Amino acid sequence: MAITCLIQHEDSLQQPVLVKATLTLKRKNTPGQLNFTVVKDEALTIEEGDAVRLTVDDVTVFYGFVFIKDRDPGPLLEATAYDQLRYLKNKDTFIDEGLKASDLVQRLAEDFRLNLGTVEDTGYTLETIVEENQTLFDMIQNALDETLKATGKLYVLRDEAGALCLREIETLKLDLLIDAQSGQTFRYRSSIDSETYNKIKLTYNNPDTGKREITIAQDGEALNRWGVLQYAETVQSPAGAAARANALLGLYNRKTQTLKVQKAFGDPRVGGGSSVVVLLELDDGVTLSQYMVVEQVVHTFAEGVHQMDLDLIGGNFTA
Repeated sequence: MAITCLIQHEDSLQQPVLVKATLTLKRKNTPGQLNFTVVKDEALTIEEGDAVRLTVDDVTVFYGFVFIKDRDPGPLLEATAYDQLRYLKNKDTFIDEGLKASDLVQRLAEDFRLNLGTVEDTGYTLETIVEENQTLFDMIQNALDETLKATGKLYVLRDEAGALCLREIETLKLDLLIDAQSGQTFRYRSSIDSETYNKIKLTYNNPDTGKREITIAQDGEALNRWGVLQYAETVQSPAGAAARANALLGLYNRKTQTLKVQKAFGDPRVGGGSSVVVLLELDDGVTLSQYMVVEQVVHTFAEGVHQMDLDLIGGNFTA
């Protein structure tokens, strides 16, 4: 495995000796972060803002910019770079109507000079977007959350080798298996304690009649099994309330699942929002056999070895 770190400083393209690199990628609201350690050299110059490219077997797995440098008297230099999602921490005010979440991503990318890649059409039109002094991350996530609640479709915003992309999560499935051999150290949890609801109650306060109109969707079997776990929301219009209630029930009426895997064999394709196949025998005789979504992955590259720690989720993807 050939791991290469290239640094662009002004007109100079540098390739320092890479000692170690750790790449952390999360599913939402966090930029990709590359922490790297290189050998100091008289010819090596690294400054904040320099572009950094990490490649594995000539395939770019990270492209970003130096934000932090750590110096000491020793022979090594440590630095931290972020991909362009870092600029979504900027705050702004945005007011518009009739936009889809994908439209919002394109508008903000243009306003803040971000390089766009594939932006899939999210389909659902938001009536209004009113965001005051919010981070761009929060603006986009609010639009994606509303799209998820209305349609049941989850979209992932991420940087892919220097291109800002918005993808429906179903397109991010990988042919990668996590089993007892590749994930020898793991911890699995299932729960109905958070973000699990088997009864959806939507309320509309009708200004013409002065009455409250209630729409309910529920699962009788799950009510008997778990008791009443109710989600309540006030809607601004009765139009589509039944469809929204059913979409929310389909989204929330399930156990949440988390799986932590340490020191799995590294695969550079794995990023935030990727789905991998999990096949594990649990202690209580239950077999876990399903796709799970990468909430966070930490890739570690050192001495030609690539390992990764995974935080995976299943069930409800809103948390």
